[in-house]
Amino acid sequence: MAVTPVGDKMFAGTSIENCYQCGKCTAGCPLADQMDVTPNQLFRLVQLGEVEKVARCGAIWMCVSCFTCTGRCPQSVECVEIIDALREYAAEHGCAPPDLKRVILFQKAFLENIRRNGRINEVELIAEFKTRGFLQDLSLPFLMKDTLLAPRLMQRGKFHLTGEKAKDRDLVRRIFARCTTAEEPAANEGGAH
Repeated sequence: MAVTPVGDKMFAGTSIENCYQCGKCTAGCPLADQMDVTPNQLFRLVQLGEVEKVARCGAIWMCVSCFTCTGRCPQSVECVEIIDALREYAAEHGCAPPDLKRVILFQKAFLENIRRNGRINEVELIAEFKTRGFLQDLSLPFLMKDTLLAPRLMQRGKFHLTGEKAKDRDLVRRIFARCTTAEEPAANEGGAH
């Protein structure tokens, strides 16, 4: 999802300008009391053009995408889409907190695995994630963590050594291509800084 400038009155495909700070998003958020900045404060900062400041907030990473905020918004602001766009911005611009770098690595490995196979190939996903994580900080404990889970998961039929590929992987690739193409015009127009 491309981050578009606030000046265009659109952010993440929704009109952030419609937010008039009623606070219903914050009142319904199950994690608002644990956030460093509440949801309505996040959206106000975005309206003010403080995207980089918001991208450094821990609140965007605490959001569990339950859509309570979006459902409660009387102005139909797509709150969760805005938070997703802020996460993407933070990841792309290195604003994410250091303790979340592995989460971002996992998300990238997960999406690449889906793009390649059309569905998750567990062994390939784990290998890619563990390799990227290890190369990031050379942590042997991270590399070996959870290795003893594999036999138990296999016993329960929850872990497969050979992954299946989707029959129509070209369709999956077209979906990814369409999403990537949809993001490029905004980036080319100066939307993602």
